[in-house]
Amino acid sequence: MFLQPQMKALLRDSAQGAERHDARNLQRSWRKFAAFAYVAEQYGYRYEGLSSISPKGSPNPYFAFRRLPDAPERSAWAARHFPTALQGGQLPGMRPGGNRLRPLAEAKHDVDLLHARIMVDYSRTHRRRGLTALLVIPLAMLIPLSQTGFTPQSTLVCAGIWLFFAALFATGLYIARRRYSKYGRILREADVDWPPSSSFR
Repeated sequence: MFLQPQMKALLRDSAQGAERHDARNLQRSWRKFAAFAYVAEQYGYRYEGLSSISPKGSPNPYFAFRRLPDAPERSAWAARHFPTALQGGQLPGMRPGGNRLRPLAEAKHDVDLLHARIMVDYSRTHRRRGLTALLVIPLAMLIPLSQTGFTPQSTLVCAGIWLFFAALFATGLYIARRRYSKYGRILREADVDWPPSSSFR
């Protein structure tokens, strides 16, 4: 459903010679987004990590794709061999048929490594996202408190709500750290240095 608009945006940037293409995961699956990242590389844009335009702490961040030096040649090759890609046809490195983001056997390893890189990057967004929410919640609760008054009962209820969200944040942070460790290990075992030190902001 969202693949066609993403492909059109990618090819529009390619035709305009844009140095960077930014995209969000609209596929409802991180593995499918990794497959999209593989397809983007066949058209001349290599996955680069979290985008600088992404709002800090966004639950659905933007990811950056950097234009390769041979992007025109790659795009021309893909257009020649996959002429119906924008009309719902087969995509480079993907199986034909209904689910267009199923990697072929020869592309699966590359897609798996892209998936690991994306998961490492996405795991890094959780801390900032959760801390922002924990700071905003008390401010939001000041509105009902100003109406009901700062009674011990209402203050206790608000404290309970904040503790509930703090527990959710702690659980999410634990999961994010486990995910970061798991996919980081996969990348190290494949001799992939990720994330680059320059990507930490």
